[in-house]
Amino acid sequence: MRQDGKLDYLEMSAAGGALDSVKAFYSAAFGWSFTDYGPSYAAFEQGLDGGFQTESAAKPLPILFSTDLERTLAAVEEAGGRIVRPVFEFPGGRRFHFVDPAGNELAVWAE
Repeated sequence: MRQDGKLDYLEMSAAGGALDSVKAFYSAAFGWSFTDYGPSYAAFEQGLDGGFQTESAAKPLPILFSTDLERTLAAVEEAGGRIVRPVFEFPGGRRFHFVDPAGNELAVWAE
């Protein structure tokens, strides 16, 4: 069950056209299976759900869940987080990205 403020998803890079090779690696090494969402994104469900995308930075992106995205965005700002990507829609929901005081980028999503 999804809960506010809990880690819910992890996005990792498959930049440089590496999506097929990344999928092949994790399938062979760990038995993972994938759901493709177009040519640039493949999702996995392996304890912690996540996905590989060809258009991401090299660092993994931890994603938290929220039942009220605007309330969570306000709380992040009030706590000193810096919004680096305002709320946007994607297939399945909406999300925003922020940087914490240590410089880590995270995202928060809502259905």
